[in-house]
Amino acid sequence: MAELTHLDSEGEAHMVDVGDKPVTRREASAASDVIMDVSTLALLRAGNAAKGDVFAVARIAGIQAAKRTAELIPLCHPLPLDRIDVEVTACDELPGVRIVARCAVAGRTGVEMEALTAAAVAALTVYDMLKAVDRDMTIAATRLLTKRGGRSGDYRRENAPA
Repeated sequence: MAELTHLDSEGEAHMVDVGDKPVTRREASAASDVIMDVSTLALLRAGNAAKGDVFAVARIAGIQAAKRTAELIPLCHPLPLDRIDVEVTACDELPGVRIVARCAVAGRTGVEMEALTAAAVAALTVYDMLKAVDRDMTIAATRLLTKRGGRSGDYRRENAPA
């Protein structure tokens, strides 16, 4: 099998040909944090955000983003995702919101970028919905948590939730 690279024989960027790879179950999870003032977190917990249900809108934004990853990330393969879960949870330790996105597919390439995109866009949505009350929020630590399936094997970040 040819080496997987985004460079062709002339050194130009191109989409990797995964046509010869077997279809296998692939899963990935990623997270992103939105750090905010304690008063903003209290407003969010009370359900008093002026733009509505921040948790629900961020969850839907993350799901939509995962489905459109190939349109957002150059050279990313479009995937018919089997599952997308986005959890948006208030987190006192930050203080702020922690987003965890999980994606799965039966395919020839992994879903790490879909999970990362979902987490990042959900975090941007939280920021957008609360920026009028807290412009000092920080979107932080967008990271891959787990990856299963594919030729490169499994990956689990230390201290990743189960």
